[in-house]
Amino acid sequence: MTSKRKDVTRRGALPRLLAAVAAPLALLALAAPALATPTGEYANFANCPLSNPATAGCLYALSTSGEFKIGSTAVPLTKTVTLQGGLTAPNAEDVSEVLSAANGKTLSKTPQTVPGGLFKIVAPSWLPGFLQTLFNEFVNKGLTGVTATTELAGTARVGLLASITGTGTALELPVRVHLENPFLGSSCYVGSSSHPITVDFTTGTTSPPPPNEPITGSPGSFEILNEGNLIRVKNNSLVNNSFAAPTAEGCGGIFAFLIDPAVDAEIGLPSAAGHNTAILNGSQEIAEAPAVRASE
Repeated sequence: MTSKRKDVTRRGALPRLLAAVAAPLALLALAAPALATPTGEYANFANCPLSNPATAGCLYALSTSGEFKIGSTAVPLTKTVTLQGGLTAPNAEDVSEVLSAANGKTLSKTPQTVPGGLFKIVAPSWLPGFLQTLFNEFVNKGLTGVTATTELAGTARVGLLASITGTGTALELPVRVHLENPFLGSSCYVGSSSHPITVDFTTGTTSPPPPNEPITGSPGSFEILNEGNLIRVKNNSLVNNSFAAPTAEGCGGIFAFLIDPAVDAEIGLPSAAGHNTAILNGSQEIAEAPAVRASE
């Protein structure tokens, strides 16, 4: 009889224990507030670091087309690249630093296909259009295919007034370019955190050293909403063709001492100012941080 009572007690103990633990957990779940997310016209600022006391504004920018040309290699922008995060209060020169996005993805790592791949093999121009497409698809998706991913390598800075007027630097972007291919390995870069490729974009006209010639961007069209708390920019174009690019590093893993010079020779590195071009076309949204908070 005693044994049976003990079994019953044991069988009843676990449910009672679980119930005792579950009750306060349920109360905590009800008491915990849901994570707030910006809504309405501020929905794109979900990754603005509002918990950072230095955040005075929020940035959300999309680059939907353009190119990044280093030396003799031009990579068209065919996949959208996102730049997002917080903005510090403008300094005396009306320049704000871009603070890291809440999800850690301040500049999206978006691989772009390098035309011709590893050996710049491209379809002969005399082939019919559909055959050129098939040829290039075969090369770019094969073992010789290479992707180039532009990665943030420092603190970006935004000059809103310069963007509107077309004078000065609208966006300072320190980057490194990650070249990926089974042959090159996973650590092949042009530029680094200690020696980034710094591109000072303008919406105006550039003044590059030769052989490059001046090119002109565009401020795009501006829309000011919610009593000045939100600015939307459409169809803007950021350009620069006066930056320099260093040699490649880390290509081919343990054979980098052999592969790095080969990549440099193929791309044309190091590439002095006047031989490189960057163009970003797209849109931007900038909002006051208090307005974003209020929308949550």
